[in-house]
Amino acid sequence: MLYELTEEEAMLRDMVRDFAAKELEPKAEHYDQTETFPHEHFEKMGELGLMGMLIPEEYGGSDMGLFAEVLAVEELAYSCASTAITMAVHNSLVTGPIVRCGNEEQKQEFLPGLASGERLGAYCLTEPNTGSDAASLEMTAVKKGDKYVLNGTKSWISTAGVSGVMLLFARTDKDAAKKKEGISAFIVTPDLPGLTIGKEEKKLGLRASNTVQIILEDCEVPADRLLGEENTGFKIALNALSAGRIGVAAQALGIHRACLDESVRYSQERHQFDQPIANFQAIKVKIADMAMELEAARWLVWQAAKLRDAGQPCIKEASMAKLFAAEAANRAAREAVQIHGGYGYMKEYKVERLFRDAKVLEIYEGTSEIQRLVISREVLA
Repeated sequence: MLYELTEEEAMLRDMVRDFAAKELEPKAEHYDQTETFPHEHFEKMGELGLMGMLIPEEYGGSDMGLFAEVLAVEELAYSCASTAITMAVHNSLVTGPIVRCGNEEQKQEFLPGLASGERLGAYCLTEPNTGSDAASLEMTAVKKGDKYVLNGTKSWISTAGVSGVMLLFARTDKDAAKKKEGISAFIVTPDLPGLTIGKEEKKLGLRASNTVQIILEDCEVPADRLLGEENTGFKIALNALSAGRIGVAAQALGIHRACLDESVRYSQERHQFDQPIANFQAIKVKIADMAMELEAARWLVWQAAKLRDAGQPCIKEASMAKLFAAEAANRAAREAVQIHGGYGYMKEYKVERLFRDAKVLEIYEGTSEIQRLVISREVLA
């Protein structure tokens, strides 16, 4: 599907590119090496409309849609993938479901703060024993009067340690005929008694993003924090994941493009055998493949985002975009390090960070293996 950016879309892309170059690029290495979460940027991003891209204007959002979010995420990821994924999770996995499934009181209470960037959103699905098999989650929610009492643990939750709003999934019906039919979604805030934030995880990449465990012990969540109807949470989770996967694919585009640009620049500056290494056929082949796969990935990501914005089915397209873009970004990161040689192995060079940041693209929001199962299921249906 051939698509050219409108004037407004190009302006948004250029605005975010300028913000990332000025605000994120100079600090990204420091954030990574010190594992510092970049708190200071998110309210500014809220002012730019980047934290409420899926939120209607009446609740303080910019309501620009998922395609606009894709453009923004790529530009942020080019400079700082940790900031990009925090913003993508916040928009696609938290604000999106509240907009689609929340009642008016929930929207009024939570969306304005999320749109401004004052409150960050976290998506709480994964558990110690349930990753790819999310329908087998073990956290329980038992209704008692006007509250639900939640018990269990969530693991590897992005942004939860610094969030103000969590979209959390728990089992409300242990006896449901199918495991996925007994799950509900809740809007949870970190101030609730019985909710404990665990230690921050030490990660290979995305070291400036916040990843923690959440422990709930007899945590009483008001019944009016139930999102949608009881026992429909798994549908909410899967719907959000389609958008989330497109957001991860956009993150992959930013990392991939940074790998390409760093490789082009270095290969033209680095001389061996009395000439730039860009003159060598082996380097040209690597750069050609990186450039080709970036363009192919971008069209897959853009198509999926456009389908989502149009309200069209996009399960297959979202998985294709996420799978191809993630694997292409990892190939680009490996080749970027190889082109840089020994320098690429040093932390002083950006490609070392890009290499580490790229790996998780093939793991979170559904592994590459899961994406292939989803795609095959849709094709064979």
